[in-house]
Amino acid sequence: MSNAGVRRPEVGELGRSARKRTAIIEAAHELFLQKGYAGTSMDDVAARAAVSKQTVYKNFADKQRLFTEVITSDVGRIESTTEAQMAAMPDSTDLAGDLRAFARDHLAGVMQPGRLRLRRMLIGEAERFPELAQAWYASGPERSCAEFAGWFAAWDRRGLLRVPDPMLAAQQFNWLVLSIPLNKAMAYATDEPLFTRPELDHYADEAVRVFLAAYAT
Repeated sequence: MSNAGVRRPEVGELGRSARKRTAIIEAAHELFLQKGYAGTSMDDVAARAAVSKQTVYKNFADKQRLFTEVITSDVGRIESTTEAQMAAMPDSTDLAGDLRAFARDHLAGVMQPGRLRLRRMLIGEAERFPELAQAWYASGPERSCAEFAGWFAAWDRRGLLRVPDPMLAAQQFNWLVLSIPLNKAMAYATDEPLFTRPELDHYADEAVRVFLAAYAT
């Protein structure tokens, strides 16, 4: 079949499409945080992104898919800052030092005001929109714990730690690092820092100390 009559998009058009998609995601992110999921319409997103409503629907079939993209994009931003660090962890020769460095960055990333607002909003909407909270959990905490479990299984094989249940260990590690500051942050709806960076680093360091004491060979 001939493709002579099919017009292919130019390189510049592809670039414009990508910019519009990014603008839509960023606009949606701002609006969801300001108005919540139920209070944000696709019309609102189109106006904030300065694109047509048709363009929004061309990129995202419905509001739920757009919201899911907002969540995964935010998780991707966190992961991009620690990607090389995480990839090197299974081969670590300094478990305490490398875990402390990661735990500090992990906690600081989760405690950023915008991410805390997104988490509060998801918790608030969980009963009305359970699939949204589940999508966030799958792309965030669940995915992170799977990565951590891979590290701990590798260290168990190398004889550096004794980890009979790597996924359970991963969940324990994640909650040891996050629980104290994150629990408080969920109850204080403010963009003002609740903890200084040295305080967050202390929580992270102590979490690693307790974790390694539990799983030492």
